[in-house]
Amino acid sequence: MRINPKEFVGRISYNCDIMFRVIDIKEQQGEKMAILYGEDFRLIADAPYEDLIPFNHSERNKIAKEFRTLEEQSFKLFRQDIHLINQKQEYIVTDGYSNPFNYFQLPGRVLHLDGDPEYLKKCLELYKRIGVPVTGIHCNEKEMPNKIDYLIDYYRPNILVITGHDAYSKAKGKMTDLNAYRHSKHFVQTVIAARKKIPHLDQLVIFAGACQSHFESLIQAGANFASSPSRVNIHALDPVYIVAKISFTPFMDRVNVWDVLRNTLTGEKGLGGIETKGVLRTGMPFNMEQKEN
Repeated sequence: MRINPKEFVGRISYNCDIMFRVIDIKEQQGEKMAILYGEDFRLIADAPYEDLIPFNHSERNKIAKEFRTLEEQSFKLFRQDIHLINQKQEYIVTDGYSNPFNYFQLPGRVLHLDGDPEYLKKCLELYKRIGVPVTGIHCNEKEMPNKIDYLIDYYRPNILVITGHDAYSKAKGKMTDLNAYRHSKHFVQTVIAARKKIPHLDQLVIFAGACQSHFESLIQAGANFASSPSRVNIHALDPVYIVAKISFTPFMDRVNVWDVLRNTLTGEKGLGGIETKGVLRTGMPFNMEQKEN
């Protein structure tokens, strides 16, 4: 059976537990190998060509439907959280609803760097649906450390997302060894460069990492939130839910880490972080006539 790039496959040796996209097929020491990107998880993997089996159309639809259901559940819970935050903020701004002030809100601006254009597209669709102002840039993980200075200067974000693909390889070293990870060191270098630019943790909120990333190194480098504490796979959309929560939380409020993680698809095994202030700003007056014109 011939398998080509862009096809959806599973790994027989892993009981086809994850659906992958074939990115490339090449020869390594006389063996035919495939480079795989997870379709719903931010995982990159190498696999022998003979270990692959294509997913047929019905299997792909079944898996996609299961993930879309989980995504909708997370989205619904997230919207409930945001509604409660907005109600609290409206109560404060209107002095307990006693004054009919017209006010406006400025959610935190997000700069999202992603090593996968397909994941980036999915994330941008969710940002738009939630209402988060975002600039998304596809950037190879290895190039991120060299480009981050310019990007921060140009876009001046409140929140920075550094993500893409990653994976831990036991054959390359212990779990504590940063060199045993596919792209963790590139994410770490990017965080360090960003923190040289803006050192304060509440002036630039950073999420960094992908599947199985070296969580401790990313936090030590200066990330507010990162993956993956238990070296598990994280869902492609998890970074969006984390930074959207920060984006819509008022800057005078601190965000409890569990409040951020509980509506993600992966949870605390795949994501973690430190106590962080929100970045939402509220202003007034809001002129409805100008908006309509």
